[in-house]
Amino acid sequence: MVEQSAWMKQVEADPGHSHWYVERFRAMAAAGQDLDGEARLVDAMVGRGARILDAGCGPGRLGGHLHRAGHTVVGVDVDPVLIAAAEEDHPGPRWIVADLAELDLPAHGIPEPFDVVVSAGNVMAFLAPSTRAEVIRRIAAHLAPDGRAVLGFGAGRGYPFEEFLEHAAAAGLAPDVLLSTWDLRPFRDDSDFLVAVLSR
Repeated sequence: MVEQSAWMKQVEADPGHSHWYVERFRAMAAAGQDLDGEARLVDAMVGRGARILDAGCGPGRLGGHLHRAGHTVVGVDVDPVLIAAAEEDHPGPRWIVADLAELDLPAHGIPEPFDVVVSAGNVMAFLAPSTRAEVIRRIAAHLAPDGRAVLGFGAGRGYPFEEFLEHAAAAGLAPDVLLSTWDLRPFRDDSDFLVAVLSR
């Protein structure tokens, strides 16, 4: 049995949390806020028609944007409420309820590999500590030989950047670029956010 993620522990403690999260982003979108920064970065990394895995897709804002940009998108999240919102708000991608620590897309009939695996929204920090290395290993396993993983999360969330990069190295992934924001600002020792672009 895989250890429950911090996200699902929060949902268990507050059953309305997922619905609040969905409505929060719907309200932000309705207010015209820019919610597509992560998607723009990923879109710039690939040509049209790329295969993209949105790992920890939440209610689908990133994967939905990439689908509309012309990519083949599969989104995975452990929370069925978030997947239901993704299906409603962003039709087109294939949305799947699954734990990233047990990710096996061929078992869902989904061909591999992917040109990019992206994980935004602090997903890495919500992973159960005992599953972090395995999640990164599975992300690496779903990549094409020349594919890249783009993983972003904040500092102070219990997953030190150094430990994350050690897990990535153990999975055979090395940094191409380390950024401190999704709008391409360079990573520094005192950065409070990391966007890691990784490849084999």
